[in-house]
Amino acid sequence: MAGRTPTSKATARRPPGTAPRQHGPKTRTKQQPQQHKNMASATAGSSSPPTPPRADDSPEPSLPGEKVYVAVGREMAEFRATLLWALHKFAGAGAPSFVLLHVYSPPKFLPLMGARIPAAQVGEQELAAYKKMELQRVDHGLDQYTHLCAQGKIHAEKLVVEADDVGQGLVELISEHHVTELVMGAAADMHHTKKMKTPKSRKARFVEQQADPLCKIWFICKGTLVYRRYGWKAIQLSHEEMQEYRQSSGVTHYPVDKSASLSEMWCVANTWLCKSIGEPQIERTSSDPFDISGKNNVEESHESHNFQHILRDLESARKEAYEEKCRREKAERELFEALQKAQTSENSYFREMKQKNELEEKLTTIMEEIESLTVRTDELCAKLQGEREQRTVLEKRGAHSDRIIKDLMLQRDKALRETEALRARKGESTATEERTMHITEFSYSEIKEATNNFDHSMKIGESVYGSVYKGFLRHTNVAIKKLNPETTQTQSQFSQEVEILSRVRHPNLVTLVGACKDAQALVYEYMPNGSLDDRLACKDNSKPLSWQLRTRIASNICSALIFLHSNKPHSIVHSDLKASNILVDGNNVAKLSGFGVSQILTDQFKATTTLYRYTHPKGSFVYIDPEYLVSGDLTPLSDVYSFGIILLRLLTGRSGFGLLKEVQQAMDRGCLQAILDSSAGEWPSMYAEQLAEMGLRCCNIRRKNRPDLQTEVWTVLEPMFKSASVMLCSLSFKSVSEDLGGVPSYFICPILQDVMRDPLIAADGFTYEAEAIREWLDSGHQTSPMTNLELPHRDLLPNHALRSAIQEWLQTNGN
Repeated sequence: MAGRTPTSKATARRPPGTAPRQHGPKTRTKQQPQQHKNMASATAGSSSPPTPPRADDSPEPSLPGEKVYVAVGREMAEFRATLLWALHKFAGAGAPSFVLLHVYSPPKFLPLMGARIPAAQVGEQELAAYKKMELQRVDHGLDQYTHLCAQGKIHAEKLVVEADDVGQGLVELISEHHVTELVMGAAADMHHTKKMKTPKSRKARFVEQQADPLCKIWFICKGTLVYRRYGWKAIQLSHEEMQEYRQSSGVTHYPVDKSASLSEMWCVANTWLCKSIGEPQIERTSSDPFDISGKNNVEESHESHNFQHILRDLESARKEAYEEKCRREKAERELFEALQKAQTSENSYFREMKQKNELEEKLTTIMEEIESLTVRTDELCAKLQGEREQRTVLEKRGAHSDRIIKDLMLQRDKALRETEALRARKGESTATEERTMHITEFSYSEIKEATNNFDHSMKIGESVYGSVYKGFLRHTNVAIKKLNPETTQTQSQFSQEVEILSRVRHPNLVTLVGACKDAQALVYEYMPNGSLDDRLACKDNSKPLSWQLRTRIASNICSALIFLHSNKPHSIVHSDLKASNILVDGNNVAKLSGFGVSQILTDQFKATTTLYRYTHPKGSFVYIDPEYLVSGDLTPLSDVYSFGIILLRLLTGRSGFGLLKEVQQAMDRGCLQAILDSSAGEWPSMYAEQLAEMGLRCCNIRRKNRPDLQTEVWTVLEPMFKSASVMLCSLSFKSVSEDLGGVPSYFICPILQDVMRDPLIAADGFTYEAEAIREWLDSGHQTSPMTNLELPHRDLLPNHALRSAIQEWLQTNGN
């Protein structure tokens, strides 16, 4: 053939692993016009290729023998949408084979014996066994993917590689296997939004930046194409070879970035032009134009005239071809300029759209804030109006205030019951059901079996709201509180207690093990020493509480209240703090319970200086805040008043009725020792006076005169708590470990060499007494007390199982 087309030369010299460009209307995809537009910008002199636009999800043909690599995880549910997108994208006749790729990253921590152990501290056999089990699970997961491909009649291979980092493993595999087409996730499905334009996960961004430029990558999120990276080096190499060929061949130079149809027209026109121009050149270089036939020399004038006519026609054709070439060059230049203008306009459009979206988001945020302020203003106005009306009613009926207050309380009780009944009928318990997912749910049959069908002999407590049973559930002693179904507030108390105890954890809050919605029952950890009321009354001939234990119990309750009041994002007020709601475990550690009427103070109830909530007063009359009883405004200072009554009861051992007046009179007369509980031992006079003074301040009638728990009360209780703890350790636990034989070794703290009462698991996998390991870490140690190796972190986890076992052992052997 007289002239080779530039297309054939560029295809012959393409780099390995790059698919040849296909021409013609049947094989062009919808992305080609946009690709040429981006290539035009690259040809115009940009230092790096422009960002390609997002492609659609239409099926894309592939060359025979190509392989599409799909990066999948072990769980089918998470990556099913990514694989289905790839099957749809490359479906049809001549579909390529798939390679299901999984990068296995060895774990740094292994779950063993209820704790996460660093892999460096586990033996080789255990590591190998764990790795084998993990690879079996990976292989099982890939089998599910291959089965899905088989349903679509697509051949799929499995490929598992191991790497410490998933992103680095993918980059190395792309380079090693010369991967040219890869489909992977852009982010987790829960992070998907309609505005997502680029990969969000760390490994996706790393692969997009570091992978071989010859590899085309589709990033998928929730079955939707988010971003596509093209093989830019392959495109640039084809462009350079095309320019080189055009310079050497002497044919018309066209820009590389024109459309496919224009490229086909260019090839056909130049092939014809080479033929048209080349043939007369060959004839003019012949030795004698009249010897072409190779026969006798005939010098007839007619034939000479014909030959000259042919030469003129050829010259005319050459001129027309040259003029056509000039017109095409002009059209190509105009097209190139138009493409540049289009690219500039498109970039300007994208910038304007981005600015518009940002302005719309800011406007939406401002409108939401305005709406929120409007709603809050309406609520405050309504509340102010209600208070004014209430004040007017109280002023008019001042002479009969006691009777009117009682009637109002009854009316509010009735309204509250009706409101709660309506909420129950409307199904507003869905929020509680969502929150109960964070705790264990027990079946009704399990609860019945654990309590012998709620046998009366198993009952350990009873109140207006329900009964408490001792049970044995899933090999553990538990306390099961079954709410009274006849009470209208049962559902509200059940929901409130589950909501609070499932979201907060503290050593001095009773642990909620689980719940049973069908039985309206709550399952707690079992507290063998009962309530503080029982201990103060020496129920069942139990030993009296010493003054050291009473000091520690007061510190435990203060610590729990500080935690609840400073809880983020919303404070929690117990609102029913009393001795019967303070439980004591086997180690005489106090824990708060009875959160059925507690309140969560949200931002909408904040005043200028005080956090409060208007609600119907609930709780025992002796412990209830007088200001709360009158106004109905519940604040954290309401718990401070109840805590003051608890302090005075711990000091005197007396009931709460009239106690405040008795202690005040004793303090005024200087005879406090006369009313102290003698069964607690000899109280240090300084401690007793400090506790009595603090209790009286907490019980001040006016809230603003009550002390702050964290800055005032705790500074008094903390030195007492530390002193009492030292004495208790030396008197109680050492005597147990020395006097009782056969103490299990795993009950002993490796640091204190005493029986543990609050065991915590450290990062080295060993269990220590809470105070001992915390003191070890706070003193600046970075290594394990047992192995002398550096601790990977300073987190401590409660060992509930060991704690329960120690308590049961102490109960069995301590008597």
